Amino acid sequence: MPEKSVYSANADLAPIIATSRVRVAEAAPLIRFSLRGGEAAASHAGTAVGVSLPLEPLTSIATDKVAAFWLGPDEWNLVIQDDDARAMFERVETALADTPHSLVDVSDRNRALIISGRKAAWLLNSQVFLDFDEASFPVGMVTRTLFGKAEIMLWRQAEDTFVIEAWRSFMPYVIELLQEASRELEAA
Repeated sequence: MPEKSVYSANADLAPIIATSRVRVAEAAPLIRFSLRGGEAAASHAGTAVGVSLPLEPLTSIATDKVAAFWLGPDEWNLVIQDDDARAMFERVETALADTPHSLVDVSDRNRALIISGRKAAWLLNSQVFLDFDEASFPVGMVTRTLFGKAEIMLWRQAEDTFVIEAWRSFMPYVIELLQEASRELEAA
């Protein structure tokens, strides 16, 4: 995992999976906003949070405090490490005041898992049918997809590190599928 990332393992929780080949940990709480709007909205929101929002399909921009994910021609997810969600929301809303947009705080809706290790892609391929070769799914790529039957956002953070964002209500299902696949991996 990169030394600095907006996503870090929740230090209050034990890893969900911890083997010599793969590790799955729940991410620490973060602020999450869903932004809909045009390029002007992306520009103003980016200025407010401190990063330029990506304008190319399937891309991301990330620092140690903010990650911005392109999810569609007019849709971004913003993940922010900050203690005051209300103040951050107001800062972004103020920056967007004269620009058509929709900004929704989805911090309580989503949870994230960090999947890392040399078999991280193998573990994901148990339920996600994408080619994780770096030429096909390079570091920084983000997509919406299904994990089993749960809709997720999947981001390749590093060569052997991925982040899954899913609705809180789907996360027990996602975790159970990951645990089942890890048992199969350990038996192999």
